[in-house]
Amino acid sequence: MGKYVWNGERLMNRSEASVDVEDRGHTFGDGIYEVFRVYSGKMFEPELHWARFERSARELRIELPLSIPELERGVEQLIEADGLAEGIVYLQLTRGAAPRAHPFPAEARPALTAFSKPLARPLSALESGTSVITRPDIRWLRCDIKSLNLLPNVLAKQEASEAGASEAVLHRDGIVTEGSSSNIAIAKDGVVRTHPANNLILHGVTRAVALRLASELDLRVSEEAFTLDELYAADEAFLLGTTVEVMPIVRIDDRSVANGVPGPIARKLQAAFAKRI
Repeated sequence: MGKYVWNGERLMNRSEASVDVEDRGHTFGDGIYEVFRVYSGKMFEPELHWARFERSARELRIELPLSIPELERGVEQLIEADGLAEGIVYLQLTRGAAPRAHPFPAEARPALTAFSKPLARPLSALESGTSVITRPDIRWLRCDIKSLNLLPNVLAKQEASEAGASEAVLHRDGIVTEGSSSNIAIAKDGVVRTHPANNLILHGVTRAVALRLASELDLRVSEEAFTLDELYAADEAFLLGTTVEVMPIVRIDDRSVANGVPGPIARKLQAAFAKRI
């Protein structure tokens, strides 16, 4: 982990950082977060991340303690202080600390926390592909908000880990939504399909970038939900996420995707994404 924590006011050593026991993020999960990818010491696609962070705060009616430019400067200072070349920055905002009660407390002051972690690109997995399992999507109906309430995601990811897979792909009554910590797309007959960006999925930054790149590559794209059966029958499938980039899926629930190797559309998107980085 990085050496420093930023609290919106100053950088401090991790050993100095603390959280109030009545912080509403701790007692209610009443907060939001954002994970920024850092390449060569720079945030990747910061505008998309900041727009989502601001939207999540607005949806939960949490007031940002600083402007977006001020938040960005603070994160950049953290990256510089930690000497982070390649990794992630985790940024969290809660409604603040107050005596535990469900209604919004009038006296609470939003609490900000940010820290960094070195993380290399998953180059080996990007080359060979990954395996996933499928599980029912038991999350709430506002998955578009990047909130701290991640217990269903944690449980699904743990099941994937225990099954020797890297991700759990979620579905609601047979309609595929997204992964526990990523978006998912398939390719069939030359068309890239992914669930529409509504309340049932997180509006992923990598998803947005990949769809933009697909358009630039003259690939046909359809933001249209697909079923588990269509997932199993896809010519290609791939995860889209901040830490996994464009990750080909080669096995789903112990079934091979097509011939079991990354396909040409995934390879085109990977090359375009690497160029964008």
